[in-house]
Amino acid sequence: MNVTDARELAQAVKAVFESAQHALHGADDSPLINRITDHLGCPLTEIPNVALHLPAFEHVNLQRGVDAYLAARSPDAVWFGIAGNRHFNTVIDMLAEAATNRSYQLGAVDYTTVATGPDASTEAVQLGLVCTAAPDGTPLVLAVQGAQEDRGEDRCHLQLLAADRATAATVREEIERLMREHDVFRGQVLSFGRNEHRHNQLLTFLPRPALRAEDVVLPDGVLTSIERHVVRSEEQTEALKTHGQHLKRGLLLYGPPGTGKTHTVRYLLSRTPECTVFVLSGVAMIRFLRSTTALARRLAPSVVVVEDVDLIAQDRSRSMDGNPVLFELLNEMDGIGSEADVTFVLTTNRVDTMEEALTERPGRIDLAVEVPKPDAECRERLLRLYARKTTLDLPKADDVVEATQGVTASFIKELVRRAVLQQVEEGAAQMTEATLDKALAELMDQRQALTRSILGGR
Repeated sequence: MNVTDARELAQAVKAVFESAQHALHGADDSPLINRITDHLGCPLTEIPNVALHLPAFEHVNLQRGVDAYLAARSPDAVWFGIAGNRHFNTVIDMLAEAATNRSYQLGAVDYTTVATGPDASTEAVQLGLVCTAAPDGTPLVLAVQGAQEDRGEDRCHLQLLAADRATAATVREEIERLMREHDVFRGQVLSFGRNEHRHNQLLTFLPRPALRAEDVVLPDGVLTSIERHVVRSEEQTEALKTHGQHLKRGLLLYGPPGTGKTHTVRYLLSRTPECTVFVLSGVAMIRFLRSTTALARRLAPSVVVVEDVDLIAQDRSRSMDGNPVLFELLNEMDGIGSEADVTFVLTTNRVDTMEEALTERPGRIDLAVEVPKPDAECRERLLRLYARKTTLDLPKADDVVEATQGVTASFIKELVRRAVLQQVEEGAAQMTEATLDKALAELMDQRQALTRSILGGR
């Protein structure tokens, strides 16, 4: 027997074996397959493959969209699951296996927990199916599969099983609409990150800051200018639209480290509760910029905060190859139309090294504001702000203010913290100028040179 004959014989034996196995354990004997085909009224082999594939972080919104659809079409529908080795297999693959060799069977639904806010979460279907109907009454089965690796990225999936493709596609569009209508990200403060064990995307909910104007110490008029550029009423937005003016804007806050740029951003976030906010820094700035701007467009009005942009936006003349991350940032800022209500807030410690196109080209940055080291008046305001919950007894702060000339807000904050510890060690009832002097002397000690540099001391 030659090789060709042997191969043909092997294939024939395999076909006979599979046919016998199907006869013994066919779809008619599979409760899993029966539940689906009995509802749809057609065999599994005639069901078209219609699916919706989403980034893993959209799992919570997928669940909300499906829940809203079921509430409207079949509120009494009961979920069911699949039992078997499901690792890396799609629902369609599992059902195909179940129809031929019963390696997958009817089982319980798998659930997982997904975040819906900084301190809130809900259950979502990790793997489950449910029988429902299309808007025209045509039978339909929805299958939800939570995050699993798909071509190098973690994705979640919605499989729509119906007798014809048009029905499944119509329901897919409706669920996508409901996902946007019930989007849990809207109005939240969000940050992208990455799991150190698996390189998947993580979208974290952050608490929205609650700051008052008096909590932000800047030279007179600076905060007002910043706030006017970013914070806008609904009436102002409508007026801009009516008069054909752009809504998108860009703000650059620059100055030495520790002067209060991030603190100012936090205040702006507290003043824009109707906006969805995305905070990018570090690795996330490089990897998730495109995902962030896409979400910002979808969830406008929104704010995109890019912290320490100098880390990626150094002058292209300093590099032979330029900076691809900078190019992507500029392209993403340009790619959002002027009519989109999206604000970019960028912070930098080194404005002198910034790419000229980023700081000067209209449409990217509309307002650049320096956040300087605090002058004498601001230093006293900062001292009393950070000590507002202490027992500070200091009618005049002239000496402390003079001694801290040239320092940053971060330095004064640390000074007050150390003074509190000094007060506790001494068992004093009040924090006095002498207490502050001792803490200041500790910070100004020659051995604290690096600490002073880190804190923004002179």
